[in-house]
Amino acid sequence: MEKIVYTPIGIIRSAYKHTEGVPIQSTAAAGSKGSVEIAKTFEPGLEDLGGFSHVILLYHFHRAGKYRLRVQPFLDNHRRGLFATRAPARPNAIGLSVVHLIKIVGNVLLVDDLDILDGTPLLDIKPYVPPFDQVGSYDIGWMEKHIHKLNHTASDDRFS
Repeated sequence: MEKIVYTPIGIIRSAYKHTEGVPIQSTAAAGSKGSVEIAKTFEPGLEDLGGFSHVILLYHFHRAGKYRLRVQPFLDNHRRGLFATRAPARPNAIGLSVVHLIKIVGNVLLVDDLDILDGTPLLDIKPYVPPFDQVGSYDIGWMEKHIHKLNHTASDDRFS
């Protein structure tokens, strides 16, 4: 396959300096504030984004280690297929988080519900639009038995 190369458009700043203790999803990171610094050259692209309450951040898991196709996810004690998890160590270490957009100051987004390591390279921003991004009915596979652990489970160094 052809190699794909991305150039970061900015950097994510948070209180999380180490992989241990980071909330494992943004819905479990309420009150975790941070900022997203966009390179000045991309600042005009932020126009009109301020009208959205939430944004989707796509980023590079820059501290993830080598991926394995079977992993033990944070919410479970059993090994699972990598693509049935949200593990950060992946063939293409791309992360996705939906965060609350508080406000935009110049080229900086001030956000809440941030579950991302400080210094993480930002690849893209998209507005969160419920009619586009929510589905009516769904199944969550093996996570159904473990989802109750979400708000009290934090990351450790297993994927570093």
